[in-house]
Amino acid sequence: MTATPHAFPDDGTSAIGRPTPQVNAREKLTGRAVYGGDFRMPGMLHLKVLRSPHAHARIIRIDTAAARSLPGVLAVLTGEDTPERLTGVHRKQHRILAVSKVRFAGEEVVVVAAVDEETARDALDLVRIEYEPLPLVRDMEEALRPGAIEVHENTGNLSIEYRVERGDVDAAFARAALVHEADYETTPQYPGYLEPMATVAWVEESGRLVVRTPTQTAFLQRNRFAEALGLPVSAVRVIQSTVGGAFGGKTVEECNSLICAWMAWRLGRPVRFLNSRLDDFLGARSSPAERIRLRMGADAEGRIIAKEVGLLADCGAYEGLATHVLQVSLVRSDNMHRHLKDVRLHGRLAFTNHPPRGALRGFGGPQAAFALNSHMAEMAGMLGIDPVEFMKRNAVQAGDTTVHGFELGSAGLSQCLDQVSEGIGWAAKRAGPRTSGAKRRGIGFAGAIHVSGNREMGNWDGSIVVARMSTDGRVTLSTGESDMGQGAYTMLAQCCAAELGLPMSHVTVLPTDTDTSPYGHGSIASRVTILAGNAAIRAGREIRGRLLTIASETLGVPEADLTVSGGEVYATSASPNRRLTFGELARMHIYRHGGGELRVTATYDPPTTLAMARPDQYGNVAPGYSFAAQAVEVEVDTETGQVEVVGTVVSDDCGRALNPLAVHGQTCGAAAMSIGWALYEEMRFEDCRLLNGNLADYTMPTAESLPHICSGIVESLEPNGPHGAKGASETAMLPGAGAIANAVHDAVGVRIRDLPITPEKILAGLRARRSGHA
Repeated sequence: MTATPHAFPDDGTSAIGRPTPQVNAREKLTGRAVYGGDFRMPGMLHLKVLRSPHAHARIIRIDTAAARSLPGVLAVLTGEDTPERLTGVHRKQHRILAVSKVRFAGEEVVVVAAVDEETARDALDLVRIEYEPLPLVRDMEEALRPGAIEVHENTGNLSIEYRVERGDVDAAFARAALVHEADYETTPQYPGYLEPMATVAWVEESGRLVVRTPTQTAFLQRNRFAEALGLPVSAVRVIQSTVGGAFGGKTVEECNSLICAWMAWRLGRPVRFLNSRLDDFLGARSSPAERIRLRMGADAEGRIIAKEVGLLADCGAYEGLATHVLQVSLVRSDNMHRHLKDVRLHGRLAFTNHPPRGALRGFGGPQAAFALNSHMAEMAGMLGIDPVEFMKRNAVQAGDTTVHGFELGSAGLSQCLDQVSEGIGWAAKRAGPRTSGAKRRGIGFAGAIHVSGNREMGNWDGSIVVARMSTDGRVTLSTGESDMGQGAYTMLAQCCAAELGLPMSHVTVLPTDTDTSPYGHGSIASRVTILAGNAAIRAGREIRGRLLTIASETLGVPEADLTVSGGEVYATSASPNRRLTFGELARMHIYRHGGGELRVTATYDPPTTLAMARPDQYGNVAPGYSFAAQAVEVEVDTETGQVEVVGTVVSDDCGRALNPLAVHGQTCGAAAMSIGWALYEEMRFEDCRLLNGNLADYTMPTAESLPHICSGIVESLEPNGPHGAKGASETAMLPGAGAIANAVHDAVGVRIRDLPITPEKILAGLRARRSGHA
């Protein structure tokens, strides 16, 4: 499938709307890209961390003498050596290393700095720690029972609780023709990026701390390091290294970069901390596990008119960003339903002794979408309505204001559903004969909503782009946003180049560096295209305006009679010889009385509302909202319970595909990630200890296990977006699990309500059906 074409001005040089290779693809393909683990400095020490084997225990005694005496070891430090101030994203809950108590198996207790990694590992073996094990909080339900052991004192293991109610919910349920209630459960998912966290940090001669790390959020990390170490923000510099995948796991929650920054500051030496894969499983933030009780009511015409949600999530030992993940799971999916005015929501986040959970691609959306789409498919069956028709009947449209105040300038959910329905061949397959025998096929559908931007940090959700034109007429862009492989720098180059009529090769986007880049929140909440893209357009337009002003003065021609094309400005109605190159104009901008470098700073802050401080606040949180739909065809072996995804079609409403090549890549990657979560990926714990913290035992989908993914694009043209674009990297992650669950039910009549969908669960469901049990 390809993008729906739309007419936009194009002078022949613009790459807008054309499949465009990423600007940094060549350096990655040739091995010249410098990832976190590739960077070296003279005299650099190597760090290794000793993690707690206990999920809950008091630290009685730590003996580091033997480790410190090992040749090649420069330092062996414990929590007692760390700054006393606590650190954390919002609530400050822990020191850089554990002190007196550990709250999850894998918590960092001792760090060693040595001349090489082997020596550092040997030193860890020599550290002796005496623990006093404490009772465990294994389960989120158990955590909130009266009298339960507390992970954090005086909390009752309740991190946060939200209640939202709009309209008259009881009255809406009373007039519903159908009320359906069911429980669902989701499992944590590891980010699964190719590159484990790897950080290098050092102290400059000036005394400033420099941290080079593959972060999604360089400026938020700078604030975090400064706060944890008690330094002025200006004394910390963060350089983003090439990112080998992130998926939400490299924001401001992981502790690899924080430990490395502290050790460099403490020792005054360059240090490098490279996670092993097990380190990364234990130190990265997986998505929170959730239990969702969903009750929905629909009228006789199949319109959803009432909704009640009870949601309990497990944030593990520390809350991090899980409080915001809970908000998204609780609230956002309501905004898909056009007729819904009456909702009652109750969400709780519990502390347990599992490793901490937090941000992951989709940020709470996949959990809610699994429950919602499973529920809607059942309701459609009960009402005797085609599942796609039922979803379309309830889909929001452009111009709607939703139950929570989202103002939809564009909404392509209905078109996404049409696209996947046609792509999977639903009409013909629905009318055809059902498969029989041991292997049976079924088709399932699902839809989803996600934000493009999110006003929740202070009252600014903007982006800043600085553009400089050199004296050869080429442009350099600086941004505080992050390219983590999704193509952000390519998009910025496209947007700026299109405004100036330049080829993309004449626009360079510099890597993010807090010393030289303008401030930016970073790559979170699918915000970069719609926010930074608009800022890049404004920067290009301002440079264009300055070029026209100088050209008008020099040529003695009104600006309205000037044309910009091919790196030149010329008089439209005069002799074609009267033209000036961008380079000539850039030099004129400098070499004149009061002149200076041709440099502009452009900011875009959207017209949205600060409504995410708490989920009960009403308002328009984002400048645009992305939608996606997915159709899945599965084949279920009734003898083994094995599920094979034989085909899938994913449709992404991204407003306008500035770079269809990148959108298709992101969509296919998101679909693969959702297939893995639905069918294969499960973090297994025993007494809160992770049993499968490696890529051999934690089963992720491989190319062999994935079907051909057919990716489609719907262009709904977002009024607030650059050339109509909005986010296109997360939404396609959301519908996959629900679509697969619905397809399995369509194939064999077994409804799986807890992930992952395993052969054992399917076989148990088939046995229950044969015995007559529900």
